[in-house]
Amino acid sequence: MEVKIGVQHAPREIVVESGQSADEVEKAVADALGGTSPLLSLEDDKGRKILVPAAKLAYVEIGESAPRKVGFGVA
Repeated sequence: MEVKIGVQHAPREIVVESGQSADEVEKAVADALGGTSPLLSLEDDKGRKILVPAAKLAYVEIGESAPRKVGFGVA
């Protein structure tokens, strides 16, 4: 699962490849925004934790991982 996180006053978004399901990511975001947790906590597919202060979240985009394309197109 690919998750893109926009942070307020930051020029670049955070992109995370996570093994979590879309429902798990959505619940983590809802908990962070609902005040249950002051941090959005996600785990990437290598086991690293990503922590973002809930008050600084601008947006979260949840989508399927796209396979990487390799090679050149022939016109």
